[in-house]
Amino acid sequence: MNDKLIEIGKNAKAAAYKLNLLDTATKNRILNEFAIALGQNAELILTANQKDLANATDMPSKFTDRLKLTSQRIADMAEGLRQVAGLADPIGDIDKGWENDAGLNIEKKRVPLGVIAMIFEARPNVTVDASALTFKSGNAVILRGGKEAINTNLALAEVLRQVLSDNQLDENAIQILHDTSHDTANDLMHLNQYVDVLIPRGGAGLINAVVKNSTVPVIETGAGNCHVYVDKDAELQMAIDIVVNAKVQRPSVCNAAEKLLIHRDVAESMLPAIAQALEDHGVELRGDEASRQIVSSITPATQEDWSTEYNDLIMAVKVVDDEQAAIEHINQYSTGHSEVIISDNYQSGQEFLNKIDSACVYVNASTRFTDGFEFGFGAEIGISTQKLHARGPMGLNELTTTKYVIRGNGQVRK
Repeated sequence: MNDKLIEIGKNAKAAAYKLNLLDTATKNRILNEFAIALGQNAELILTANQKDLANATDMPSKFTDRLKLTSQRIADMAEGLRQVAGLADPIGDIDKGWENDAGLNIEKKRVPLGVIAMIFEARPNVTVDASALTFKSGNAVILRGGKEAINTNLALAEVLRQVLSDNQLDENAIQILHDTSHDTANDLMHLNQYVDVLIPRGGAGLINAVVKNSTVPVIETGAGNCHVYVDKDAELQMAIDIVVNAKVQRPSVCNAAEKLLIHRDVAESMLPAIAQALEDHGVELRGDEASRQIVSSITPATQEDWSTEYNDLIMAVKVVDDEQAAIEHINQYSTGHSEVIISDNYQSGQEFLNKIDSACVYVNASTRFTDGFEFGFGAEIGISTQKLHARGPMGLNELTTTKYVIRGNGQVRK
């Protein structure tokens, strides 16, 4: 085990204990100071980001989009910090309380998880989002970003750590690993003595590697093989607007739609217009035989396409016999992230909501809304596609656990 990593773990554990004792007003003040500091150090952060972008010449554009920071993206991160400051603090909340037959007063109380580690790829905003949410929820964080964003992540973390230091708080509440090697990441996955939970955030390869190898408990934040199903009772213009937004607005993120299913009864009348709108935005369409008979520019889809998260301007298209066929296809190939039905039929919408087994299920809205900011969480630490502990966008409450507080007056068990 890496001695440096053990030291980081010990420091995080000590910082978490102190964080748990911070009052809400102090946490909110520090979060607002984080936001101010990002703005004041924007040039320093952008300079560091330019170094990373200069080294990213071999990266596909879909990844450099995630890596790149702009003045507006830094301003958005600062706004996320302010939003987190404005959210209710879950720490100390009493979920429920009662008195038992022995006269004991029992309360179920919200407390921090403790030390949270994150392994993530080339998305520098995760450094800020994770730091904000863990700090507000009383958790220390250990961040291991990808080598592609190392300069940006170090600059962001240093800005936040300096705010903590300036306020005589333990700067080890936020720590970032300078060593981005796989060996160190693997050691982090086995730091059970100091890390309470590990959250991977990135592509399917990263997430699967962490889930497979970690002995630290993992919250799986999912890859997004997201679907849009156009029902026979859909409005054409609504379908075009939603499909294009879900696919095109930011194709490299996990809540972008990757698959389009369309009811056979409206495929001939609606698919050409939807396909044209997508192709006008540069989307490559791959499809089954039925879709290719309707739109000649669609290329053949392989079996692999149905389970692939592209993170790119690519979309697979399938014509389905009915809503049940769409539901069965989605539940078979989805990663459990976000799925949409477009329909004016209330019963069809309800059936879809009830039968789809994903974290977020929509009627007549884009998958792009699966986002902590859009859900009112200020930011998110990830979108969980598992069912234990947390599911969907993870905000403050999902970074807490509970303990039972019991008050008596001398009771002994008989």
